[in-house]
Order: sequence, then structure tokens, then C-alpha cells
Amino acid sequence: MKVLIIGSGGREHAIAWKVAQSPKVDKIYCAPGNAGIAEYAECVAIGAMEFDKLVAFAKEKEIDLTVVGMDDPLVGGVVDAFEKEGLRVFGPRKNAAILEGSKAFSKDLMKKYNIPTAAYENFESADEALAYLREKADFPIVLKADGLALGKGVLICNTLEEAEEGVKTIMLDKKFGSAGNTLVIEEFMTGREVSVLSFVDGKTIKTMTSAQDHKRAKDGDQGLNTGGMGTFSPSPFYTKEVDDFCEKYVYQATVDAMAAEGREFKGIIFFGLMLTEKGPRVLEYNARFGDPEAQVVIPRLKNDIVEVFEACIDGTLDKVDLQFEENAAVCVVLASDGYPVSYEKGFPIEGLETFKEKDGYYVFHAGTAFKDGKIVTNGGRVLGVTAKGADLKEARANAYEATKWISFENKYMRNDIGKAIDEA
Repeated sequence: MKVLIIGSGGREHAIAWKVAQSPKVDKIYCAPGNAGIAEYAECVAIGAMEFDKLVAFAKEKEIDLTVVGMDDPLVGGVVDAFEKEGLRVFGPRKNAAILEGSKAFSKDLMKKYNIPTAAYENFESADEALAYLREKADFPIVLKADGLALGKGVLICNTLEEAEEGVKTIMLDKKFGSAGNTLVIEEFMTGREVSVLSFVDGKTIKTMTSAQDHKRAKDGDQGLNTGGMGTFSPSPFYTKEVDDFCEKYVYQATVDAMAAEGREFKGIIFFGLMLTEKGPRVLEYNARFGDPEAQVVIPRLKNDIVEVFEACIDGTLDKVDLQFEENAAVCVVLASDGYPVSYEKGFPIEGLETFKEKDGYYVFHAGTAFKDGKIVTNGGRVLGVTAKGADLKEARANAYEATKWISFENKYMRNDIGKAIDEA
């Protein structure tokens, strides 16, 4: 088979690495890819949002399967563009990707189908949002831009003043662009966050192993929200009781709700859960592999990932025995100092070859490029250093040891990824 992967980050590198292990596959392309992905795939200079060029390329190269890694093209309808030309593609259509593309849609869906989530209200007008905050809201409260905002369009406000400023930022100053045309105001929930990824074929859902992400830039969950500074899998807080509850009230219920709305979902649903005192609640849905969650979940997957992708497309997921290794994985993101605000790039990266001969250690490229034959930094999040271990403590020690093998000029990382493991 010939496979095309759409995207350019650590998630797509993890997908490419896993696809390359499939005996079914003899050629991989990635658009646009990065310097790490180039080891497994031929990188093609086509942007993820250039649908016409992507479709033309897939037809010209007779691609058998296209895998979409990123949220923007999914929400924009890339799957529909491929299907229209009779091409096989893994990911939800536009009318299903709205599950991630609109927070207002997903909250309304949960309310309609009794899927447990935080209480909320949607607002199209800043004046109405402000009136609600002044008259009815309990603080702290959460403000969310409705559309895609690179994982950053969520503000937690402790006071009315902060909330008023937040409405201004999202709805009036349009800091997140058109994502802020609609605002969701949501009750603030406390508890541990857990991510559960799942494969879906329109009717059957099979969950993957759990993971937990670290969003803030600095140690101790300080600093600004980022795309994710590290993650671990499985989460010790995702217990049998939590799983049973979510199986009953969340996972299948979501797939059935989408089908009932005429929005059959095929692809990956990422459930962001909050484990509250009142039980698990859905924080958010994503319509693709998480990044960096993919970097700890995919290395623990025992199955041929291409077979799973095909089962989702063909509606035969019920016949797949999805299996994960009985171990743990931790990913520490090496970023450019200054991320997520401003940072320099173009620095040569040393030590990547160290991972070649090490079993159970991986380095997934998030923001890298080739310059004069060398691999250099090319983004805020540069690399995801992942290591496995018999348990989470061992995996964490291994991952931090492996971060020492890599050097570049403005290397920055959090030193407390997986610290919660000690409290479990």
C-alpha cells in the first residue's frame, strides 16, 4: 500500500513511525511533514489546508490510504474532498468534525443526549455574556472561544473583573479570530484531567489506553497554556470505576448521539475528561489523536495501526481486538525557550542518533527542519522525547534521562512531567 499522512508535528511523526511497521505498507508520503518524519516518509511541500493539491497528489501517486493528523483540515472538510474523488481516507467528515470544531455544538449535543458535562451557556453577543457574568455567574468560571484556537482559547477567570477582560479578549479584540464569534461560559470543575483516545467506525467505539497531558508552559502548572509540554500513559487515576462509568454514559453515548444527528463519526474521538467529586465529566472532545498524547499511546499499541484505520473506514471495528502493552510511557517535550510567546529558531540539534540503538526510547519531531543538511529547530515545541518503562516511575526516569542525549541552543523543558504519578 501507499499511505499519505497529512500534518507536520510530533503526532504525525508517531503515526508515520507506526504506519512504517505495517507489513501492508511499502511507501509513505507526508504533507508537509518535518525533518523527523522524513526518515519514514517522503515529505511533500503541500500545506495541510491545500485540499485541491492534496487530492491531486493522492490521485497522481495512486495513494491507497490517507490519514489526517490535524484538526484544521478535518474541521475544514478535507475528508469530504478526498471521498468526493473516491479516495480512501481516515478521519471524520466535516459534519462530524464539528464535534471538535465548535464547542457550542458539542455542549449542546451533550445536553441533548444527557452526556455528563459542566453546566454552561452559549453567547453570540458580548453584551449578553457580560450581563450573564454580572448577574448570574458563580466564580471561578471558564470562558471558551467556540472555534479552533490551537488549544489556547480557554480562560479560567477567578473574578468578575477577569471575566469581563476575558470577554473583551475573545469576543471584542478577537484574539483567537473568528473562533471567538461565539462564547461558551461554563461552570468551573475541579478534579484531575484524563485523556482517553478512541477509534470509531460510525457505530462501534474501541477506547485506547488513557493518558494525561500537561498544558502549562512552566513547572508546577505555572505560565501560559501551550499545545502540551508532556504527557504520560496510562493515567493511574483512570480506574476501573471511571472506565465503567464512561463506558455506560459517555463513549458509546457520544457515537450514538452523532449518528442520531445524521453526523456519522468515523475516525478518532479524543475524550478530555475531568474526574470530579460528582463523577467523570466531559471537558471537551477532539476529532483526532492528541498531541503529545499520541506520542505515549501509539508506542504502546500492539496492533497494526493500518488495519485499525481500515476497519474504522469499513465499519468493521467490532472485529478488531485492540491491544496495548502492559507497561507505561512518558513523553517530555523539548521546546524553544520563550514558547508559547516568542522564541528563536534555526538552531542545530545534536544527539538525535543516540535513539537509534536504544529500545523503548523514541524522539518524535514536532518543529524541526533541514538546513544545510543538518536538522535544526523550527518551532515552539521542537521534539517529544518518549520512553517506556515497566511502570510510570520507571518510564518517567527513562524519559528524563533521554532528554540529556539531545542538545540545542535554547532548549527548554518542564522538569515535573508525570509528577502526579507520585501522588497516585
